[in-house]
Amino acid sequence: MHHRTTGTGANPLRRDADRTRTRLYVAFALGCLLAVICGIAVGRAVWADGGRAAAETARHRHSTTATTVGDTTSLADARQPGRPPVTVAPATWDYPAHRPHTQTVPVPAETRKGDTVRVWVDDRGDMAPAPPRSHDLAMNAVGLGTGALCGTVLVVGALVFARLRIVDARSARAWEAEWEEVEPLWSGRLRPGQGAGDD
Repeated sequence: MHHRTTGTGANPLRRDADRTRTRLYVAFALGCLLAVICGIAVGRAVWADGGRAAAETARHRHSTTATTVGDTTSLADARQPGRPPVTVAPATWDYPAHRPHTQTVPVPAETRKGDTVRVWVDDRGDMAPAPPRSHDLAMNAVGLGTGALCGTVLVVGALVFARLRIVDARSARAWEAEWEEVEPLWSGRLRPGQGAGDD
């Protein structure tokens, strides 16, 4: 029983394995705190970088009015077969001034030939994606921050769990060895090779 604590006021039933388990639980708690800090840091970094990129993109995006010059059609996205088809129509617009462009653009389903729609274009007047919205930036930052948090918790949890399994296995072996020493004396059962008059 030499593994037991012998200090003054210490619990005589508290073993090295128990203290190791306590340290591992504390380490897991600290790991969770670290995960929260990492998640917040990643989220803030993504938000800041995304905001700068969005501001730069917005400098080169312009909203202009286009006029449809043909009937609408439904166009399926081959890259995302599960999504519903998008309604598109050929449209024309001038951007920069007096520089005409004609392209197929997404339009509402009820659009008719000759209707006007708003389109986003780049500096040359070609159709371009709209600049990212604050909502999209926030969702991206929250998603990546949450991913970093969960990933850190999973890694720390896996390490602590593996270490606990090792501690439990060693503790079980130690208990078995100590029980082999104590049980014959406690129960009065003779050990193998021990005579009735042996001590």
